[in-house]
Amino acid sequence: MAGLLVPPYGVMESTCGSDRLPDKENISNNAFVPLSKHPNKKSLIESPAKPHPKCTSQTPSEKILHAGKVLRNAILSKAPHMIRDRKFHLKTYRQCCVGTELVDWQMQQSSCVHSRLQAVGMWQVLLEEGVLNHVEQEMSFQDKYLFYRFLDDEREDAPVPSEEEKRESQEELQETLLFLSQIGPDAHLRMILRKPYGSTAALTKAKQKHRGDSFCVSFRPPERAADDMEIIYEELLNIKALSHLSTTVKRELAGVLIFESHAKAGTVLFNQGDEGTSWYIILKGSVNVVIYGKGVVCTLHEGDDFGKLALVNDAPRAASIVLREDNCHFLRVDKEDFNRILRDVEANTVRLEEHGQDVLVLEKTLGSARNSADGSSAVHYKYRVMSGTPEKILEHLLKMMRLDSQFTESDSALDDFVLMHCVFIPNSQLCSLLRAHYHAQASQGSEQEKLDYALNNKRRVICMIMKWAAVHDDQLQQEDVAFLQEFLISVSNDATWLPALWGSADRAGRSCKALVCKHLHKVFLRQFSLGEEKPQKRQPIRATDEILFKVYCCDHTYTTIRVPVAASVQEVISAVADKLGSAEELNLVHLSSAGEKTIFKPNDVSVFSTLSINGRLFACRRDQLDSLTPLSEQEGPSSGSLASFELMSSKDVAYHLTSYDWELFHCVHELELIYHTFGRQHINKTSVNLDLFLRRFNEIQFWVITEICLCSQISKRVQLLKKFIKTAAHCKDYKNLNAFFAIIMGLSNPAVSRLSQTWEKLPSKFKKCYGEFENLMDPSRNHRSYRLIFSKLEPPVIPFMPLLIKGDKDYVL
Repeated sequence: MAGLLVPPYGVMESTCGSDRLPDKENISNNAFVPLSKHPNKKSLIESPAKPHPKCTSQTPSEKILHAGKVLRNAILSKAPHMIRDRKFHLKTYRQCCVGTELVDWQMQQSSCVHSRLQAVGMWQVLLEEGVLNHVEQEMSFQDKYLFYRFLDDEREDAPVPSEEEKRESQEELQETLLFLSQIGPDAHLRMILRKPYGSTAALTKAKQKHRGDSFCVSFRPPERAADDMEIIYEELLNIKALSHLSTTVKRELAGVLIFESHAKAGTVLFNQGDEGTSWYIILKGSVNVVIYGKGVVCTLHEGDDFGKLALVNDAPRAASIVLREDNCHFLRVDKEDFNRILRDVEANTVRLEEHGQDVLVLEKTLGSARNSADGSSAVHYKYRVMSGTPEKILEHLLKMMRLDSQFTESDSALDDFVLMHCVFIPNSQLCSLLRAHYHAQASQGSEQEKLDYALNNKRRVICMIMKWAAVHDDQLQQEDVAFLQEFLISVSNDATWLPALWGSADRAGRSCKALVCKHLHKVFLRQFSLGEEKPQKRQPIRATDEILFKVYCCDHTYTTIRVPVAASVQEVISAVADKLGSAEELNLVHLSSAGEKTIFKPNDVSVFSTLSINGRLFACRRDQLDSLTPLSEQEGPSSGSLASFELMSSKDVAYHLTSYDWELFHCVHELELIYHTFGRQHINKTSVNLDLFLRRFNEIQFWVITEICLCSQISKRVQLLKKFIKTAAHCKDYKNLNAFFAIIMGLSNPAVSRLSQTWEKLPSKFKKCYGEFENLMDPSRNHRSYRLIFSKLEPPVIPFMPLLIKGDKDYVL
């Protein structure tokens, strides 16, 4: 439903391709951890085909080579029996390990290895680089009774690690496993994409051609296994270029994507004017888009795509694509598969047109099987809303709503509409539409049929309104409450001549009356006044609640105003002008502790909650802006709180942080995320509870920085570092990821990280612990490290809120 109002063909539109050129460089926001490099390997288009023999000239990267040495030495140190001569079918294989034993050993060594599939990907990294080899030169690592040999054991005189090397390997083991766990998923994906499927005879569609000194080979996989398809699909969810595609299209792509890699920068993928044969997605690296006579017009990076428009329009390539760096990886969809997916999407699309325009677009999908009266199972199809006008979407959802108790599963489309409707249709308009649907009457049929239609129609609208009221709850405005009161009267009146409506009327009456009574009481707040004590029990702040707040003048005098939380800037200025008795045109300004000034727009709402930690509101004329100076209280503390901080254990600190953070997070309504994402000034809604929770992250981060920087003694700073690292570990144990990342980001701030003498005196075990925590902030592959940790946690969890705002929606209330 997030794409309800997307054009009908939006499921296959490109964001940026070589055939539709942007006028500036498109730079990905995600950093990327470099993968293995093959400097001497020929450019190769690899797809699910028979594995290619390993290139003997392949040179492992230094970091992967060192990782292999660390793992080999660690095994020889703690489990030397794993590397030994083995016999199979009367043949002896020297100094081998078994795949299942390697996976078992790796999972026992570190908490960062969460599954056997993850361990397989980590070993695959070594296999791709030639640091680990299958005895029969197979290119895929498997969790089976198969023999693998480390590179050092390939020689007759394999070196035996000394005691010093064994000790060093044990010290470096955790860091090495963490490094491999970060790049392992990419290697696992490449392994799956290269994997052969079906018989060799089935791999009939081979293409071969030369590109300069590059030799390209590709094969079409007949069919992928379901487990592999699911892994590929999960990876596609994190690719920017595919974010707008439907689930059905992504699952189709998972079955046809082909992996393609090129070793050397300067390789021409295709030339301007060539026939369009494939659509490309950049998995790793970057490419230049070149047009004759113009040169390089833009650069595309990881997550971008190109080449789609030539397939859609069946036109020649509009530009040339040239590799910008070595070792680039791509996902490729060939024209035949691309067109088939388009045809399948169109064949399963139902369109409703009015006046030549699509007003509702539905996608036909396979639903759950239903048992018929004779016990047989019948295939059931569902129609999912893809796009449409708000009015037609609402009409469709009401029509498809099931009232019988046999099918009680939640309708995700209905849930999404109730939650997201404010983006494209305001509450006032929705209430009018629901009122019209409630009073709608059948125009034809018998009297009984008309009566049945009216009854079922009213029950559906009552169900919809109850769901809408329950979801919006604290976010309802006075006019929404008035609508509920009016609606209850209508339902009660209708129940007198429709006795079958009494059950629905009673449930609606009890639910809505509770909401009405709740909203008749306004709460008076003082929570935005910095430095005040925390209330005994924090309640969600509503837009209708009122607040006392100080607004300062140029001479640092202030006036205290009382306004609603959701007051606009214009309303705040009017309140200030009334208190000051001023007729001058005033501006509302946010002044930070550093003296930075931000002038609010008249239609901005709930500006109190958007202030920085030490920010203050000033009201002044425009010609007085230059004279504004921060208050003395904005400068912050001059001494730390080390004395009192030392009295508390790190576990107690983490516990109290988590307790307070949970109260803040529990007050955040999911609607506030929508208001924040789409701009509350456009929707005219407040996200004050979310603002307070986001500010909490900054408070913890700057608290860490302030305490360490205000401590003058190195020995005391070392103790502070240890305490904060332990506190972060306990926050992670308490599943408070917001405070955990706030502390780690505070420690990684340049003001702290530059204290080299302090960090040198930090014990090695704390350095390793901090290093592991810091690696969890790795932003590559859409913050894969964080998402992997999050997926293993059972709710309730306090998420890393800045990342949630950025776009990762997997959070738990």
